Amino acid sequence: MRVRYGRNNKGKLIRQAEIYSLDEHNISRDRIDRDARKIISRLHSVGYEAYVVGGAVRDLLLDRTPKDFDIATDATPNQIKRVFRNSRIIGRRFRLVHIYFANDKIIEVATFRALDSGERDEQIFGTVEEDALRRDFSLNALFYDPDNEEILDFVGGVKDIRKKVLKSVIPLDQTFEEDPVRMIRAVKYSVGTESRIPFRLRRRIRKSAPLLHQCSVSRMSEELFKILQSGTATSCFSKFRELNLFETVLPQYSVLMDERGQEYENLFFSDMEALDRQVADGEKRRSHMLALLLDSYLNETGAFEKGRQTSFKEVIKRSKGALKPLIAPNREVDEAVKSILRKRKIWNNQKTTKSRNRRRKGKPTIATQVGG
Repeated sequence: MRVRYGRNNKGKLIRQAEIYSLDEHNISRDRIDRDARKIISRLHSVGYEAYVVGGAVRDLLLDRTPKDFDIATDATPNQIKRVFRNSRIIGRRFRLVHIYFANDKIIEVATFRALDSGERDEQIFGTVEEDALRRDFSLNALFYDPDNEEILDFVGGVKDIRKKVLKSVIPLDQTFEEDPVRMIRAVKYSVGTESRIPFRLRRRIRKSAPLLHQCSVSRMSEELFKILQSGTATSCFSKFRELNLFETVLPQYSVLMDERGQEYENLFFSDMEALDRQVADGEKRRSHMLALLLDSYLNETGAFEKGRQTSFKEVIKRSKGALKPLIAPNREVDEAVKSILRKRKIWNNQKTTKSRNRRRKGKPTIATQVGG
Protein backbone atom coordinates (compact mmCIF):
# COMPACT_ATOMS: atom_id res chain seq x y z
CA MET A 1 0.00 0.00 0.00
CA ARG A 2 1.29 3.42 -0.98
CA VAL A 3 0.64 6.63 0.93
CA ARG A 4 -0.31 9.97 -0.60
CA TYR A 5 1.15 12.98 1.23
CA GLY A 6 0.17 16.64 1.18
CA ARG A 7 0.93 19.79 3.16
CA ASN A 8 -1.19 21.49 5.80
CA ASN A 9 -1.80 25.25 5.98
CA LYS A 10 1.54 25.65 7.76
CA GLY A 11 3.39 23.89 4.97
CA LYS A 12 4.08 20.77 7.03
CA LEU A 13 4.08 17.43 5.19
CA ILE A 14 1.11 15.29 6.31
CA ARG A 15 -0.30 11.88 5.46
CA GLN A 16 -3.33 12.44 3.21
CA ALA A 17 -4.56 9.13 1.88
CA GLU A 18 -3.85 5.45 1.42
CA ILE A 19 -3.61 4.15 -2.13
CA TYR A 20 -4.56 0.51 -2.68
CA SER A 21 -3.27 -1.26 -5.81
CA LEU A 22 -4.99 -4.08 -7.72
CA ASP A 23 -3.29 -6.87 -5.78
CA GLU A 24 -4.51 -5.26 -2.52
CA HIS A 25 -8.17 -4.66 -3.44
CA ASN A 26 -8.77 -7.17 -6.30
CA ILE A 27 -11.18 -4.94 -8.23
CA SER A 28 -10.44 -5.37 -11.93
CA ARG A 29 -11.31 -2.50 -14.26
CA ASP A 30 -13.34 -5.04 -16.24
CA ARG A 31 -15.96 -4.93 -13.46
CA ILE A 32 -16.53 -1.22 -14.08
CA ASP A 33 -19.28 -0.19 -16.48
CA ARG A 34 -17.73 0.31 -19.91
CA ASP A 35 -19.26 3.75 -20.46
CA ALA A 36 -18.16 4.89 -16.99
CA ARG A 37 -14.60 3.86 -17.86
CA LYS A 38 -14.80 5.84 -21.11
CA ILE A 39 -15.96 8.95 -19.27
CA ILE A 40 -13.11 8.72 -16.77
CA SER A 41 -10.47 8.06 -19.44
CA ARG A 42 -11.76 11.02 -21.48
CA LEU A 43 -11.61 13.34 -18.48
CA HIS A 44 -8.09 12.12 -17.70
CA SER A 45 -7.02 12.74 -21.30
CA VAL A 46 -7.93 16.45 -21.05
CA GLY A 47 -6.20 16.93 -17.70
CA TYR A 48 -8.90 16.34 -15.07
CA GLU A 49 -9.06 13.99 -12.10
CA ALA A 50 -11.95 11.50 -12.22
CA TYR A 51 -12.99 8.45 -10.19
CA VAL A 52 -15.82 5.98 -9.68
CA VAL A 53 -17.13 6.90 -6.23
CA GLY A 54 -19.33 5.92 -3.33
CA GLY A 55 -21.58 2.88 -3.29
CA ALA A 56 -20.12 1.30 -6.42
CA VAL A 57 -16.65 1.03 -4.84
CA ARG A 58 -18.14 -0.26 -1.59
CA ASP A 59 -20.15 -2.93 -3.41
CA LEU A 60 -17.17 -4.04 -5.49
CA LEU A 61 -15.05 -4.45 -2.36
CA LEU A 62 -17.86 -6.62 -0.97
CA ASP A 63 -17.84 -8.62 -4.24
CA ARG A 64 -21.30 -7.39 -5.21
CA THR A 65 -22.54 -5.96 -8.50
CA PRO A 66 -23.18 -2.20 -8.22
CA LYS A 67 -26.50 -0.76 -9.41
CA ASP A 68 -24.93 2.52 -10.50
CA PHE A 69 -21.49 3.85 -11.35
CA ASP A 70 -21.40 7.47 -10.22
CA ILE A 71 -18.33 9.54 -11.07
CA ALA A 72 -16.66 12.45 -9.27
CA THR A 73 -14.18 14.84 -10.84
CA ASP A 74 -12.44 18.18 -10.35
CA ALA A 75 -13.94 19.42 -13.64
CA THR A 76 -16.80 21.88 -13.13
CA PRO A 77 -20.24 21.13 -14.64
CA ASN A 78 -19.60 23.57 -17.49
CA GLN A 79 -16.21 22.00 -18.19
CA ILE A 80 -17.73 18.51 -18.20
CA LYS A 81 -20.44 19.64 -20.61
CA ARG A 82 -17.80 21.01 -23.00
CA VAL A 83 -16.07 17.61 -23.03
CA PHE A 84 -19.24 15.55 -23.57
CA ARG A 85 -21.82 16.62 -26.14
CA ASN A 86 -24.22 13.94 -24.92
CA SER A 87 -24.57 15.60 -21.52
CA ARG A 88 -26.87 17.95 -19.66
CA ILE A 89 -26.43 19.98 -16.47
CA ILE A 90 -29.20 19.37 -13.94
CA GLY A 91 -30.06 20.95 -10.60
CA ARG A 92 -30.06 24.54 -9.46
CA ARG A 93 -28.38 24.83 -6.09
CA PHE A 94 -26.25 21.71 -6.53
CA ARG A 95 -25.45 21.18 -10.17
CA LEU A 96 -24.65 17.74 -11.55
CA VAL A 97 -24.08 16.48 -15.07
CA HIS A 98 -26.00 13.60 -16.63
CA ILE A 99 -24.25 11.91 -19.56
CA TYR A 100 -26.64 10.03 -21.83
CA PHE A 101 -26.12 6.76 -23.68
CA ALA A 102 -28.23 4.35 -25.71
CA ASN A 103 -31.25 2.58 -24.17
CA ASP A 104 -32.00 5.48 -21.77
CA LYS A 105 -28.79 4.88 -19.84
CA ILE A 106 -27.54 7.80 -17.72
CA ILE A 107 -24.28 8.14 -15.81
CA GLU A 108 -24.09 10.90 -13.21
CA VAL A 109 -20.95 13.01 -12.90
CA ALA A 110 -20.47 15.35 -9.93
CA THR A 111 -17.80 17.92 -9.18
CA PHE A 112 -15.81 17.52 -5.94
CA ARG A 113 -17.50 19.45 -3.10
CA ALA A 114 -15.71 21.77 -0.72
CA LEU A 115 -15.86 21.23 3.05
CA ASP A 116 -18.16 24.22 3.58
CA SER A 117 -20.42 23.48 0.59
CA GLY A 118 -23.26 22.38 2.87
CA GLU A 119 -23.34 25.70 4.72
CA ARG A 120 -23.87 28.10 1.86
CA ASP A 121 -26.55 28.76 -0.72
CA GLU A 122 -24.15 28.64 -3.65
CA GLN A 123 -22.30 25.51 -4.74
CA ILE A 124 -18.64 25.50 -3.65
CA PHE A 125 -16.27 23.20 -5.51
CA GLY A 126 -13.31 21.59 -3.77
CA THR A 127 -10.59 18.96 -3.95
CA VAL A 128 -10.89 15.19 -3.93
CA GLU A 129 -9.86 15.12 -0.25
CA GLU A 130 -12.50 17.70 0.70
CA ASP A 131 -15.09 15.69 -1.21
CA ALA A 132 -14.16 12.56 0.74
CA LEU A 133 -14.53 14.43 4.03
CA ARG A 134 -18.02 15.65 2.99
CA ARG A 135 -19.40 12.11 2.55
CA ASP A 136 -21.62 10.47 5.16
CA PHE A 137 -19.85 7.22 6.11
CA SER A 138 -16.35 5.94 5.46
CA LEU A 139 -17.57 2.99 3.39
CA ASN A 140 -19.06 5.50 0.90
CA ALA A 141 -16.01 7.78 0.76
CA LEU A 142 -13.76 5.73 -1.54
CA PHE A 143 -12.49 6.72 -4.98
CA TYR A 144 -11.57 4.14 -7.65
CA ASP A 145 -9.44 4.98 -10.68
CA PRO A 146 -10.06 2.29 -13.34
CA ASP A 147 -7.22 3.53 -15.58
CA ASN A 148 -4.65 2.73 -12.87
CA GLU A 149 -6.83 0.19 -10.99
CA GLU A 150 -6.23 2.02 -7.70
CA ILE A 151 -8.43 2.96 -4.73
CA LEU A 152 -7.83 6.32 -3.08
CA ASP A 153 -8.86 6.25 0.59
CA PHE A 154 -8.73 9.40 2.76
CA VAL A 155 -10.86 8.13 5.67
CA GLY A 156 -9.94 4.50 6.33
CA GLY A 157 -12.99 3.19 4.48
CA VAL A 158 -11.28 0.09 3.09
CA LYS A 159 -10.27 -1.05 6.57
CA ASP A 160 -13.74 -0.27 7.96
CA ILE A 161 -15.39 -2.39 5.26
CA ARG A 162 -13.05 -5.26 6.01
CA LYS A 163 -13.62 -4.92 9.76
CA LYS A 164 -17.39 -4.60 9.16
CA VAL A 165 -17.81 -1.41 11.14
CA LEU A 166 -19.87 1.66 10.19
CA LYS A 167 -18.12 4.97 10.86
CA SER A 168 -19.28 8.50 10.28
CA VAL A 169 -16.91 10.73 8.32
CA ILE A 170 -18.51 13.97 9.52
CA PRO A 171 -18.26 14.66 13.29
CA LEU A 172 -21.14 13.08 15.22
CA ASP A 173 -22.26 16.37 16.76
CA GLN A 174 -22.73 17.75 13.24
CA THR A 175 -23.71 15.02 10.79
CA PHE A 176 -27.37 14.41 11.73
CA GLU A 177 -28.02 18.08 12.44
CA GLU A 178 -26.90 18.70 8.88
CA ASP A 179 -28.94 15.85 7.34
CA PRO A 180 -31.25 13.73 9.56
CA VAL A 181 -31.87 11.22 6.74
CA ARG A 182 -28.35 9.94 7.39
CA MET A 183 -29.77 8.08 10.40
CA ILE A 184 -31.97 6.00 8.10
CA ARG A 185 -29.04 5.47 5.77
CA ALA A 186 -26.87 4.38 8.70
CA VAL A 187 -29.31 1.58 9.47
CA LYS A 188 -29.61 0.62 5.80
CA TYR A 189 -25.82 0.42 5.33
CA SER A 190 -25.28 -1.37 8.63
CA VAL A 191 -27.79 -4.08 7.73
CA GLY A 192 -26.84 -4.25 4.05
CA THR A 193 -23.13 -4.70 4.72
CA GLU A 194 -23.54 -6.60 8.01
CA SER A 195 -21.53 -3.88 9.74
CA ARG A 196 -21.86 -3.07 13.43
CA ILE A 197 -22.78 0.43 14.56
CA PRO A 198 -20.30 1.54 17.25
CA PHE A 199 -21.60 2.64 20.64
CA ARG A 200 -21.02 6.39 20.15
CA LEU A 201 -22.80 6.36 16.78
CA ARG A 202 -25.75 4.37 18.19
CA ARG A 203 -26.02 6.80 21.10
CA ARG A 204 -25.97 9.80 18.75
CA ILE A 205 -28.70 8.28 16.55
CA ARG A 206 -30.97 7.68 19.56
CA LYS A 207 -30.40 11.23 20.76
CA SER A 208 -30.93 12.75 17.28
CA ALA A 209 -33.96 10.65 16.26
CA PRO A 210 -36.48 13.55 16.73
CA LEU A 211 -34.62 15.50 14.01
CA LEU A 212 -36.28 13.25 11.43
CA HIS A 213 -39.45 15.32 11.93
CA GLN A 214 -37.63 18.22 10.25
CA CYS A 215 -36.39 16.41 7.15
CA SER A 216 -37.90 16.30 3.67
CA VAL A 217 -40.83 13.88 3.47
CA SER A 218 -39.96 13.03 -0.13
CA ARG A 219 -36.39 12.09 0.79
CA MET A 220 -37.50 10.01 3.74
CA SER A 221 -40.07 8.25 1.54
CA GLU A 222 -37.39 7.50 -1.04
CA GLU A 223 -35.12 5.91 1.59
CA LEU A 224 -37.98 3.86 3.07
CA PHE A 225 -38.97 2.49 -0.32
CA LYS A 226 -35.35 1.49 -0.87
CA ILE A 227 -35.53 -0.45 2.40
CA LEU A 228 -38.78 -2.16 1.39
CA GLN A 229 -37.15 -3.15 -1.91
CA SER A 230 -33.86 -4.24 -0.36
CA GLY A 231 -34.77 -7.70 0.89
CA THR A 232 -33.59 -6.63 4.37
CA ALA A 233 -36.72 -4.79 5.58
CA THR A 234 -37.12 -7.06 8.62
CA SER A 235 -33.66 -6.31 9.96
CA CYS A 236 -33.87 -2.61 9.11
CA PHE A 237 -37.19 -2.07 10.90
CA SER A 238 -35.95 -4.10 13.86
CA LYS A 239 -32.94 -1.81 14.13
CA PHE A 240 -35.24 1.22 13.78
CA ARG A 241 -37.08 -0.04 16.89
CA GLU A 242 -33.80 -0.48 18.73
CA LEU A 243 -32.52 3.03 17.84
CA ASN A 244 -35.79 4.95 18.53
CA LEU A 245 -36.31 5.70 14.82
CA PHE A 246 -39.39 3.56 14.23
CA GLU A 247 -41.77 5.95 16.01
CA THR A 248 -40.80 8.69 13.54
CA VAL A 249 -40.48 6.53 10.43
CA LEU A 250 -43.84 4.71 10.86
CA PRO A 251 -45.55 6.50 13.77
CA GLN A 252 -49.00 4.90 13.34
CA TYR A 253 -47.48 1.43 13.46
CA SER A 254 -45.47 2.40 16.54
CA VAL A 255 -48.64 3.51 18.32
CA LEU A 256 -50.35 0.23 17.44
CA MET A 257 -47.38 -1.77 18.71
CA ASP A 258 -47.48 0.15 21.98
CA GLU A 259 -51.23 -0.46 22.31
CA ARG A 260 -51.33 -4.13 21.27
CA GLY A 261 -47.94 -5.19 22.59
CA GLN A 262 -45.82 -8.08 21.40
CA GLU A 263 -48.64 -9.79 19.50
CA TYR A 264 -48.94 -7.07 16.85
CA GLU A 265 -45.18 -6.47 16.78
CA ASN A 266 -44.69 -10.17 15.93
CA LEU A 267 -47.35 -9.91 13.23
CA PHE A 268 -45.69 -6.85 11.69
CA PHE A 269 -42.28 -8.51 11.52
CA SER A 270 -43.81 -11.70 10.17
CA ASP A 271 -45.22 -9.62 7.30
CA MET A 272 -41.79 -8.05 6.70
CA GLU A 273 -40.18 -11.50 6.61
CA ALA A 274 -42.71 -12.50 3.95
CA LEU A 275 -41.86 -9.32 2.03
CA ASP A 276 -38.11 -10.06 2.19
CA ARG A 277 -38.69 -13.59 0.88
CA GLN A 278 -40.73 -12.30 -2.03
CA VAL A 279 -38.17 -9.61 -2.88
CA ALA A 280 -35.49 -12.34 -2.87
CA ASP A 281 -37.67 -14.23 -5.37
CA GLY A 282 -37.78 -11.21 -7.69
CA GLU A 283 -40.79 -9.19 -6.53
CA LYS A 284 -40.31 -5.54 -7.55
CA ARG A 285 -43.79 -3.99 -7.51
CA ARG A 286 -44.12 -1.20 -4.98
CA SER A 287 -47.86 -1.75 -4.76
CA HIS A 288 -47.27 -5.35 -3.64
CA MET A 289 -44.83 -4.17 -0.97
CA LEU A 290 -47.34 -1.61 0.26
CA ALA A 291 -50.01 -4.34 0.41
CA LEU A 292 -47.82 -6.42 2.73
CA LEU A 293 -47.12 -3.36 4.86
CA LEU A 294 -50.79 -2.33 5.09
CA ASP A 295 -52.82 -5.54 5.28
CA SER A 296 -52.37 -6.46 8.96
CA TYR A 297 -52.48 -2.82 10.08
CA LEU A 298 -55.83 -2.24 8.37
CA ASN A 299 -57.20 -5.47 9.81
CA GLU A 300 -55.97 -4.69 13.33
CA THR A 301 -57.50 -1.21 13.24
CA GLY A 302 -60.93 -2.56 12.26
CA ALA A 303 -61.13 -1.75 8.54
CA PHE A 304 -62.47 -5.23 7.78
CA GLU A 305 -64.63 -5.93 10.83
CA LYS A 306 -67.43 -8.36 10.09
CA GLY A 307 -70.66 -6.57 9.38
CA ARG A 308 -68.94 -3.24 8.89
CA GLN A 309 -69.63 -1.46 5.59
CA THR A 310 -66.64 0.65 4.58
CA SER A 311 -66.25 2.35 1.22
CA PHE A 312 -63.22 1.76 -0.96
CA LYS A 313 -62.39 5.45 -0.61
CA GLU A 314 -62.36 5.15 3.15
CA VAL A 315 -59.92 2.22 3.02
CA ILE A 316 -57.68 4.30 0.75
CA LYS A 317 -57.87 7.19 3.22
CA ARG A 318 -57.04 4.87 6.14
CA SER A 319 -54.09 3.46 4.18
CA LYS A 320 -52.60 6.86 3.43
CA GLY A 321 -53.03 7.86 7.06
CA ALA A 322 -51.30 4.67 8.19
CA LEU A 323 -48.31 5.31 5.94
CA LYS A 324 -47.68 8.93 6.96
CA PRO A 325 -45.15 10.49 6.75
CA LEU A 326 -44.33 8.03 3.95
CA ILE A 327 -45.79 9.31 0.68
CA ALA A 328 -46.70 6.81 -2.03
CA PRO A 329 -48.22 7.54 -5.45
CA ASN A 330 -52.04 7.30 -5.46
CA ARG A 331 -51.97 4.62 -8.15
CA GLU A 332 -49.73 2.37 -6.06
CA VAL A 333 -51.86 2.79 -2.93
CA ASP A 334 -54.99 2.00 -4.97
CA GLU A 335 -53.41 -1.16 -6.37
CA ALA A 336 -52.19 -2.19 -2.91
CA VAL A 337 -55.67 -1.83 -1.41
CA LYS A 338 -57.28 -3.74 -4.31
CA SER A 339 -54.75 -6.52 -3.79
CA ILE A 340 -55.60 -6.70 -0.07
CA LEU A 341 -59.34 -6.79 -0.75
CA ARG A 342 -58.95 -9.51 -3.38
CA LYS A 343 -56.89 -11.55 -0.96
CA ARG A 344 -59.63 -11.18 1.65
CA LYS A 345 -62.26 -12.00 -1.01
CA ILE A 346 -64.13 -8.75 -0.47
CA TRP A 347 -63.30 -7.01 -3.73
CA ASN A 348 -65.93 -7.17 -6.47
CA ASN A 349 -64.36 -6.77 -9.92
CA GLN A 350 -67.80 -6.51 -11.52
CA LYS A 351 -68.60 -3.45 -9.42
CA THR A 352 -65.29 -1.94 -10.50
CA THR A 353 -66.13 -2.53 -14.16
CA LYS A 354 -69.61 -1.04 -13.72
CA SER A 355 -68.11 1.99 -11.94
CA ARG A 356 -65.71 2.57 -14.83
CA ASN A 357 -68.54 2.29 -17.35
CA ARG A 358 -70.70 4.74 -15.40
CA ARG A 359 -67.76 7.13 -15.10
CA ARG A 360 -67.27 7.07 -18.87
CA LYS A 361 -70.97 7.80 -19.41
CA GLY A 362 -70.88 10.63 -16.89
CA LYS A 363 -73.22 8.85 -14.46
CA PRO A 364 -72.68 8.91 -10.67
CA THR A 365 -70.84 5.91 -9.25
CA ILE A 366 -71.65 3.79 -6.21
CA ALA A 367 -68.75 3.27 -3.81
CA THR A 368 -67.59 -0.34 -3.67
CA GLN A 369 -68.39 -1.72 -0.23
CA VAL A 370 -66.13 -4.00 1.77
CA GLY A 371 -67.03 -5.93 4.86
CA GLY A 372 -68.09 -9.29 6.24
